[in-house]
Amino acid sequence: MEVNPVDLSKLRTYSIKERENKVKVENFGRVSLKDEKFSQFIDSFPKILKGKEFSEFVEEIVRAYRERKLIIWAMGDSVVKCGLSPIIIYLMRKGLISAIALQGAGIIHDAEIALIGQTSEEVAITIRDGRFGMAEETGQILNKAIQEGVAQGKGMGEAVAKALAELDPPYAEYSLLIQAYKLSIPVTVHIAIGTDIIHMHPSCSGKAIGEASHLDFRRFAGLVTQLEGGVFLNIGSAVILPEVFLKSLSIARNLGYKVERFTTANLDMLLHYRPMENVVRRPTASGGKGYFFIGHHEIMIPLLARAILEKV
Repeated sequence: MEVNPVDLSKLRTYSIKERENKVKVENFGRVSLKDEKFSQFIDSFPKILKGKEFSEFVEEIVRAYRERKLIIWAMGDSVVKCGLSPIIIYLMRKGLISAIALQGAGIIHDAEIALIGQTSEEVAITIRDGRFGMAEETGQILNKAIQEGVAQGKGMGEAVAKALAELDPPYAEYSLLIQAYKLSIPVTVHIAIGTDIIHMHPSCSGKAIGEASHLDFRRFAGLVTQLEGGVFLNIGSAVILPEVFLKSLSIARNLGYKVERFTTANLDMLLHYRPMENVVRRPTASGGKGYFFIGHHEIMIPLLARAILEKV
């Protein structure tokens, strides 16, 4: 088959000056000099894509803080393991975190840090002979705290935080749970049975952990009923906390609470489906705005914290 080439000489063109462009020199970044304030460093980012969105998100947190709206930090255990607890505790003390939601492994690593100043075993080594997850103190202390807490009508977060605070461990200053307890900041814990090492111990009660975590789910949903105008951050949780957030939001709206205009953000080193849909997109479709930032926690969280603190 013979194919005739098109005649390009008949195309219509127009001046580049008439075209609408997305990238403009007035939005370019600039070199930040060493004698400038940190806020000027942030302002030196290009006002393009994430450079622009990062500054916007910082302003949303500052706005929520000034308006006394909720700022909820939901965090995977990687946040503790990356050594970020001192930064988060400082933000808690400054009133920049209203509530914390953790996965089950979060309380494990936080408790071990409080007890011995160390955590995160070498799984590749201890799995060989079945020693993985068998640290006696971790299972005994946490399972006991959960069971005693349930008997007193406490959720998992409050129960473990109270028990750890009463132990007054040597590294209490580094514990999110202990410091949140002292500051009266609510902590909820959301587990999947079989995912955490304390579930392997003979001291574990499936009934107690289920009841404690379900109570925390209801408490978390209670927080979400008050999220209008606030901010929700999901940091390092690819499945559990985004799912808990979406279900809690549905409960709040089903009960008649107005939770439409708020800000969300997902921070992680990879882009996952559930955080993108259940944190960034779906919840904010009624009028809020969602952001996502990809990067390592040990860099992104100090950067975010410093940017916020500069403005409050």
